[in-house]
Amino acid sequence: MQSTNISILFLIIYVVGIIAVGIWNRKSESSEDFFLASRKLPAWLLAITFIASWWGGGSAIDLVDHAHRNGISSFWIYGVPVLIATALLFLFARGIRNIGSISQPQLMKQRYNSTVSLLLTIFIIIFMVIATTVQVIVVGKFFQAFFDLSYQTGAIIGTLIVLTYSLFGGFKGVVLTDLLQFVFFLFTGIFLFYTAYTQSGGMEAVKATALLNNKSGYTSFFSDVSDNLAYVITFGTSWMIQANIWQRISAAKKSTDARKMMIISFFAFVPLYLMVTYTGMFASVFYESVPKSGIVPNMISNISNPVISALLFVGLSAAIMSTMDSLINTGALSLTLDIYKVYINPGASAAHNVTVGRISTFIVGAIALLIALEIKSVLTIAWIGSDFLTSGAFIPLILGFLWARGTATAATISMLFGLVFSSYNLMVALGAPFPVAWEIASISQAVIGISISLILYVGFSFITKNDMEKSRSFIRKANILNKRYD
Repeated sequence: MQSTNISILFLIIYVVGIIAVGIWNRKSESSEDFFLASRKLPAWLLAITFIASWWGGGSAIDLVDHAHRNGISSFWIYGVPVLIATALLFLFARGIRNIGSISQPQLMKQRYNSTVSLLLTIFIIIFMVIATTVQVIVVGKFFQAFFDLSYQTGAIIGTLIVLTYSLFGGFKGVVLTDLLQFVFFLFTGIFLFYTAYTQSGGMEAVKATALLNNKSGYTSFFSDVSDNLAYVITFGTSWMIQANIWQRISAAKKSTDARKMMIISFFAFVPLYLMVTYTGMFASVFYESVPKSGIVPNMISNISNPVISALLFVGLSAAIMSTMDSLINTGALSLTLDIYKVYINPGASAAHNVTVGRISTFIVGAIALLIALEIKSVLTIAWIGSDFLTSGAFIPLILGFLWARGTATAATISMLFGLVFSSYNLMVALGAPFPVAWEIASISQAVIGISISLILYVGFSFITKNDMEKSRSFIRKANILNKRYD
């Protein structure tokens, strides 16, 4: 009881603090100010908010539980896709920042046309809502495990906290609170890693436990890699084009800062994801099976010192919320700039668009909360959201930077296929009795989706007309291929 009361007190202090940061940064005179912090943030700060966006709730809870069951090869589920996506983003960061658009759809309108821009907006909003849903699920389960609350109440409280400070501060508020949240969670991650290591007795004890439980390949990095390739392909490609990360690249002062952000993040992700993975492996020694609430919440609630337990609770809450606020802010960006401003009220003033941005922030969070109250599977929901981006948006986005011959018609057809393909798979995953020639959420589905998208894009690019001067001008401005434009 004492630990719970202290945790509530610390959480209140923390929430008041991050809301104060949001209010302090509430003044936003334009959409660029609200969503990109006027492109004045340094590379190191953007790197931290980038890391906080990906090293969040999924890593803190889901990966630890997977590592407990499957060992070091669980690193392939989240760690490898993150490293692949970050390396690819390093190659494209200069081009993304050189284009200088506020949002991805604005960028694709420059490359193709308004139809492609609209389709990409739809994909972004779907992904951001689903990805936010994942974090709502995580925070709901975490609050349920730590307090005497229902899952629904925990999800509502966590979402309201994030919406409150996100509504005030916009992107700058999100970035600054991400900095605080990253520090909190880093402390939590290191403490839990050390605790799990000391309680387990180290790797020798892990190996002995795995042998006792007949878990062959538990300490082999390449054990059963094929089982995780679907996550590597789908997560790696979709996260590489994740709009909230492109938002951070666009917010860099200049292209060199955008690349620095990727370098810092890449080398930080390696130890961070390994630390989380090994925490789960060490926990296999003293947890015979994964507790219903998850290993991390259970470890924190069982710490005897109430002050340390409360600090760790706030740290993990910070990790979940830092990911959630990033996703909500980017979804709101697309709703405001790519839907409202383009199709509903093109003549709206900058101040009016900031107000709409705050309303959009609430809408994205509210929809995600409603979905999370019905569906509670983290990995399944995360994969479904990523599948939309991989099948529908990856090929047109990436080849748009690299191949001047790619046409707007080809991009449209490729994206429409991805929308239908992913929606069909989503309905099957939710129980619809539709026939499928592949296993849902498998490497076959991932390869089929991205391959057909590529074939459609390339094939229709050769048989449809293209504005070559517009395409070359875009690629020249991006300047990714050392001034080779065809």
